[in-house]
Amino acid sequence: MSTGQDVTEQLWIHLGATIELSFLAMLLSLVVAIPLGILAAMNQRSMFDRWVVSAAMTGYSIPVFWLAQLLILLFAVHYDWFAITGQITPLYDIPTRTGAVLVDVMLSDSANASLAFWDAVNHMVLPVIVLAMMPLTMLIRIMRDATLDVLDKNYIKAARARGLSELKLMRRHALPNAMQPLIRQLGLQFSVLMTNALLTEVIFNRLGIGSWLVKSIYERDYPVLQSGLLVFASFILLINLLVELYHAWRYPQVRQELYAEY
Repeated sequence: MSTGQDVTEQLWIHLGATIELSFLAMLLSLVVAIPLGILAAMNQRSMFDRWVVSAAMTGYSIPVFWLAQLLILLFAVHYDWFAITGQITPLYDIPTRTGAVLVDVMLSDSANASLAFWDAVNHMVLPVIVLAMMPLTMLIRIMRDATLDVLDKNYIKAARARGLSELKLMRRHALPNAMQPLIRQLGLQFSVLMTNALLTEVIFNRLGIGSWLVKSIYERDYPVLQSGLLVFASFILLINLLVELYHAWRYPQVRQELYAEY
């Protein structure tokens, strides 16, 4: 209603930007949370374990909007390491095709594509860190508790008694089983991450479905609100469905619990 443009075309562009940001934030959360959770469990009650648990509790308690302001003040204003707003410097003139700026840079035929790519990465560092903080802290605790539970199983004790090294023990036996509770929580954590993406996009003034919806609220653009919320909710449900399907496929005991096959 405000621009006269087709809602569907604009929707996929904004959704692509949000998916890119959320995917990178979830990837960062998994890459950091899994090893930290395992190391904390292997060194239970040590100073490292207490530090990881305390850091996870503290990070989970920090609001997204406040953390974003702190990082902007420290790393963008004080040290001038990262950009504050936008997806990329407008001077590079990268055409928007998918909404995902890294993909758009790679699809462009610009002579400065490599410089534009790293400029887009620079604009993305702070939003990804802010967005990854809440699922990261929760996944660390889940991974630590799951690893402790697995390490207490009899088959782990038997494997250790047979002289299996700690590295092989973790890689072959403990890690695959400890990942089950974490995978089960991925759908819920992705829902939280997508919700926080709305705030993150507004704070960093990034292209995305969150900033698009907030703008439509101020402009009372009802077609944008209706379609945006419908697709946003459907996307979250789709991700949860895919996570549940993968979880049931990867772990047969889950299928037995679901269908009462004893």
